[in-house]
Amino acid sequence: MADKRKYADRREELIKAVAKRSRKVKLMAIEYKGGKCQVCGYNKYPGALDLHHVNGNKSFGIGDKGHSRSWEKVKQEIDKCVLVCANCHREVEAGITQLPGVIQDEKRGEIGEAQYG
Repeated sequence: MADKRKYADRREELIKAVAKRSRKVKLMAIEYKGGKCQVCGYNKYPGALDLHHVNGNKSFGIGDKGHSRSWEKVKQEIDKCVLVCANCHREVEAGITQLPGVIQDEKRGEIGEAQYG
């Protein structure tokens, strides 16, 4: 017997599934980027960690509501970002705090970590 449910019948279920996937992807992204703020080292609550696009070259927001993308596409976008806590993110955006150890090559648009030795 075919499933007679319509989208309207499953709407709440689908919304919850997308929200669950978004939370999972954010946790995977946090782990992928080292699990802590790259400015101050904060790591207590994942909800307080943001991905900051370093050179502003943003294809999509990682946490855009209602969108699911493959992990490979998400990783490509995350590679353009640094992981910062909400406070450091606001300070970076305001120009108060600089991102330590991040080098931007504006000509090629590449981002790398400074080598300390």
